[in-house]
Amino acid sequence: MRLNPYLVFDGQCQAAFRFYEQCLGGKIAALMTYGDSPMAEQCGAQSRDRIMHARLQVGDTVLMGSDAPPDRFQPMQGMSVTLNIEQAAEAERVFHALAEGGNVIMPIGETFWAQRFGMMTDRFGTPWMINCEKPKG
Repeated sequence: MRLNPYLVFDGQCQAAFRFYEQCLGGKIAALMTYGDSPMAEQCGAQSRDRIMHARLQVGDTVLMGSDAPPDRFQPMQGMSVTLNIEQAAEAERVFHALAEGGNVIMPIGETFWAQRFGMMTDRFGTPWMINCEKPKG
């Protein structure tokens, strides 16, 4: 079994996934608009350019998302996408890249459990936690 986050946006999914592709070093494997789908005739003109499904492959991890229909979007809350990164320098790089234009909640730094840990909400409203655990032993 695999769990993977599915993020919902209000018309910014494509921009967000291009940003995540750059920050995380992944590759967008799918980016389909409502207008490109078999249900294109059923969606309104305001939805045709919105993303129906996006899929970003980062190593063996998948991040998926879409744009909500214009009248159904609800901001993300009560969750964070957590990245566990093995190297402290890479954790810092990813944190600062994702935080650009966003809101830092907890600056990245050392904690009692981690070489580096930080929390932020990116410019698209996605909450993130970046974690680089201390070596066990």
